[in-house]
Amino acid sequence: MMLDPARGYALAPAIDEVLAAWPEQLRDSVSSETHASAVELRTGVHPTVGGAVAELGELRAVLGDVLAGLGLVAGGSGTHPSAVWHEMQVSSRERHQHVYGSMRELARREPTFALHVHIGLPSGEAGIAAFNRMRAHIPVLLALSANSPFWQGRDTGLASARTPLFQAFPRVGIPRVFGSYGEYVRAVDLLLDCDAFPDPTYLWWDVRPQPKLGTVEIRVMDAQSTLTSTAALIALVQTLVRLEIIDGHADAALVHAPEVLDENRFLAARDGVDAALVDPVRGRAASVLEIAAELMQVCGPHAAQLGCGAELDLLAGLLDKPGPARQRALAARDGLEGLAAGLAEEFRAPLPVLQRDAV
Repeated sequence: MMLDPARGYALAPAIDEVLAAWPEQLRDSVSSETHASAVELRTGVHPTVGGAVAELGELRAVLGDVLAGLGLVAGGSGTHPSAVWHEMQVSSRERHQHVYGSMRELARREPTFALHVHIGLPSGEAGIAAFNRMRAHIPVLLALSANSPFWQGRDTGLASARTPLFQAFPRVGIPRVFGSYGEYVRAVDLLLDCDAFPDPTYLWWDVRPQPKLGTVEIRVMDAQSTLTSTAALIALVQTLVRLEIIDGHADAALVHAPEVLDENRFLAARDGVDAALVDPVRGRAASVLEIAAELMQVCGPHAAQLGCGAELDLLAGLLDKPGPARQRALAARDGLEGLAAGLAEEFRAPLPVLQRDAV
């Protein structure tokens, strides 16, 4: 999110100015979003989490330099703590105007900011298999990434206010299981043939196949204030996909229980890492802390194979000092303007040097 320190760190609808000043050699790494106060940073394809996070750090630095020339700064959070809908501007580009035409005034609600992670798969069938099984992990990923407790100047009591805000859009949430890649194609083609929406990128599910890129995209996570928390979540996503493709870890009782996944998604958005999720295998509620500890253990060998064990270990910090708690502590000390200023400061912080195992 682009912020204006001269206006109390309010959102700044400056995307056109940012794109005009962006270095030409990095043109593929930045784009507009529906709201003119949001800017999307995009890394290239990387075999390791470390490479992706290093590039993201460089892009954050470039964005900081570009914004400094405009008297602005950047911050990362699932929502701006005090933005109100009637001050929002929709970006002028064709896609965003199409979204506005489709969603009407819903498109002018307060912007939300997310972390999306793409994982490459070798085939359409492998992609659908990963897509089906990763659905089971959506609530845990949401709980760990929750980073938006404030909305319209109020503490919502939620860990991720972004989640219900974005729920106003169609084609969101946890999608159904597809029996094959062909079944997915037929389902999407029907919607396209009937002009429901222009292309598959208008499927805003929490997890979706991206056939054009050969990836499965995890979209449920709040934008992160720091590179450290971003690195931890990317590592978890990459290792979970490998875990599911190779070991098939998620139990069918969870994968094929949409009512459980939907309830857990709500609990995760409400309570974050303090949530207790419905576990149909155990037949009881299980805490996010318990589930995360188990996932870190089973993901460990896969993280070693992928070279992201050091990043995966950073999850301990998210469990100890989750985003909502950090934001509430900043707001209690410095007020909401001070919170927004703190988010801008965290955005500039570099990733600490990680200790990696010798290969």
